[in-house]
Amino acid sequence: MNTAILNTEIQEFINTNLSSDISKILLKGIVFTSVESKAIIEQIEAKKRCEKKLPSWFNTKNIYYPNKLNIEQTSSEITAQYKSNLISGESIIDLTGGLGVDCFYFSKRFKTVKHCEINENLSKIVKHNYSQLGIKTIKTINDDGIQYLKSFNQQFDWIYIDPSRRHDSKGKVFFLKDCLPNVPEHLSLLFKYSNNIMIKTSPLLDLSVGIGELQHVKTIQIVAVNNEVKELLWLLENNYSGNINIETVNIKRHTKTHFKFLFEEEKNTESKYSLPLSYLYEPNSAILKSGGFNSISKKLDVFKLHKHSHLYTGNRLIDFPGRCFKIEKNVPFNKKELKQLSIKKANITTRNFPETVQQIRKKFNIKDGGGYYLFFTTNIENNKVVLITSKVE
Repeated sequence: MNTAILNTEIQEFINTNLSSDISKILLKGIVFTSVESKAIIEQIEAKKRCEKKLPSWFNTKNIYYPNKLNIEQTSSEITAQYKSNLISGESIIDLTGGLGVDCFYFSKRFKTVKHCEINENLSKIVKHNYSQLGIKTIKTINDDGIQYLKSFNQQFDWIYIDPSRRHDSKGKVFFLKDCLPNVPEHLSLLFKYSNNIMIKTSPLLDLSVGIGELQHVKTIQIVAVNNEVKELLWLLENNYSGNINIETVNIKRHTKTHFKFLFEEEKNTESKYSLPLSYLYEPNSAILKSGGFNSISKKLDVFKLHKHSHLYTGNRLIDFPGRCFKIEKNVPFNKKELKQLSIKKANITTRNFPETVQQIRKKFNIKDGGGYYLFFTTNIENNKVVLITSKVE
């Protein structure tokens, strides 16, 4: 951490050039002897990435930014705030602190927060940034979180861990046992110091695989922002052996859409099926990730179009956790039928269908956009169909 970066002139240069072309800045040259040009460019690029993801950092003076990889791997403020509202207590320790965004929000719910970060430089950066942000209740510790737990021997209300999905020899990994640290291997140790553990994992981790690797899973939170799944949160409780709660949320600017079900119940629930009726329902990405397809049918009293289509239909317009459409026409998938519709512009979605959106656009010369929403899918009779719909806001 080169503190010369925090000099007024250099900070002004960084802020002035946030929207500038980096190549032009380098071509023109940067005339600061106390800091290398490369380091200043890294600060500009990192700060730009924080404007929407970390607005509190972006809008605070003299924040020191780590490299772009740390920015990419950190939680956004939106997801950090959401996860902090799931838990509370007197004390929490983050064993893999990183940039410290999660701890920033944990500090609003816990009296004492410990931030462990094995990288010395990043730990110094986080300590400095907390000072700039006016946070005094977080203790930063430059140590391996697991080793610190062993040596400090203190009980916490919660342990939080976000294992790195970049393995030294295997590259990018997705199984928990391949992440660093290996959470399944250390689970008994973690429960020695807390009865409650929250683990953040990649949205690519299969729920059944994660459940198989872990023990005492009480709740799995699937967190999406603007219909993109950002992270899975695994809440573990010591000695818990009951049914696992699956809770999904899709966070938008002014709304949060929730849907929940029990993991075992989903296995034992049957969907209802129907040919397309008056309305079409498309679940949001968090629900699609959850696999709660039978639970949606039962809880919301809607019909599935096909076992593998994951689209629903009904004659009533309901408050559905996803997109809702009015079905205008339901036609067989063939060239003659589609040519007769004379649709030149439409939004296209494929579900359980052999052709891609790109292939369909090329074949039928349909441009993107407009007021039509075409769903190319398979119905309960295993026929390929096209549903011409209009969106219901």
